[in-house]
Amino acid sequence: MTRTPIRLAVAAGAALLVAGCSDDGTGTSTTTTTRTATATQSAPAYTGELPERPAAGAPVDCSYTPDGGAAKDVAPPQESGVTTAGSPAVTMSTSAGPIGLTLDPAAAPCTVNSFVSLAGQGYFDDTPCHRLVTSPGLQVLQCGDPSGTGRGGPGYGFDTEYPETAYAPTDPTLSQAVVYPRGTVAMANTGQPGSNGSQFFLVYADSQLPPAYTIFGTIDEAGLATIEKVAAAGDDGSMGSVGGGAPNLPVQIESVTVTS
Repeated sequence: MTRTPIRLAVAAGAALLVAGCSDDGTGTSTTTTTRTATATQSAPAYTGELPERPAAGAPVDCSYTPDGGAAKDVAPPQESGVTTAGSPAVTMSTSAGPIGLTLDPAAAPCTVNSFVSLAGQGYFDDTPCHRLVTSPGLQVLQCGDPSGTGRGGPGYGFDTEYPETAYAPTDPTLSQAVVYPRGTVAMANTGQPGSNGSQFFLVYADSQLPPAYTIFGTIDEAGLATIEKVAAAGDDGSMGSVGGGAPNLPVQIESVTVTS
C-alpha cells in the first residue's frame, strides 16, 4: 500500500490540509480530499482559542487499525487499559540540537500511547524531519516518517483526539481555524478518518489550523531554539503549492527516549 502524503498547507491566509491522490498498491486510487478552515454564516464569532483541555480520568481503550506496509517494522501498541494520567518526558536528540517534549495523555491518550510505543521500538531513531513550513500562519517542522517522503507510517492508523473531540461532530466551528500555540506538538493526518499514524509536527510560532490535528504535548525552550535555528535557514520549496519543503539545515532524529 502506498500511503497518501500527509501535508499541511496555507492558502489565502487560512490553513488547510490537502491529501493527494495515490495508488493503494492494488491498482485503486485513493480519493483526493481537501479540508479547509473557512467560516460559515451559522458559526459563532471567531476567537481562535482552543477548547478546554480534557482532564485525566479512567483508562481508555484505543483502536489501531492496520492500513498497509510500515515504513519501519514495528508492533502495534496495546489497545486496552490505556492511561490518561501522567506527563511523560521525551528527550529527542537530533543533528540540529536537542528537542524536549512533555506528552499529554489526558488530552490524547491513544496518541501518546502510540508515540511512546513507537519510540520504545526505535521507530523514530535515525529518521529525518522531512518538511519545514515558514509561511505566516503556519510555522512548523514535520517529522515522524522514516521514509522521508511524507507518505510513511507505522502500518496502522487511529482516530483524532483533542481538540477535535471537544466538539460535536456537526458543530460548524470545526470548519474554523484555531490557534495552535508556539510550543505545541501535534499529529499530522490526511484529512481522512483514522489517518493518524506516526507523523507529527512541531509548532515554533503560533499557527492557524482547523481543530483536526491531535495535540498531544508541548515543546521545551531548548527544543524551540533548535527548531528556530532550522527555520532561520529556510526550506527548499519542494512542496510547491501546499507550502514548505525539506529544511535547508537537515534535521535527522538520532534517538528518542521517553521517561515517565
